[in-house]
Amino acid sequence: MNKQELVDAIALETGASKKSVEAIINATMKTIVKTVAGGGKVTLVGFGSFEKRSRQARTGRNPKTGEVLSIPAKTAAAFRVGQEFKDAVNKKKN
Repeated sequence: MNKQELVDAIALETGASKKSVEAIINATMKTIVKTVAGGGKVTLVGFGSFEKRSRQARTGRNPKTGEVLSIPAKTAAAFRVGQEFKDAVNKKKN
């Protein structure tokens, strides 16, 4: 599902206009990005949490040549899935 399909599905589910749903999704994504980039955490209970994590520098290996190389430290965005989301994904079919 891409963004437009998500907008269509939410508009159908809620009865809201596609234009207003798209504006809300854009504002939601912008707010999450802004909060996480600023070092904050966004938690949507049952869905999951978005946060910023630091990764330490480490050594790696080029798989093609076997050459050892240095991988610098960096900061990355991370998402941890909430319990309700996990349960829905792992629900067994009867």
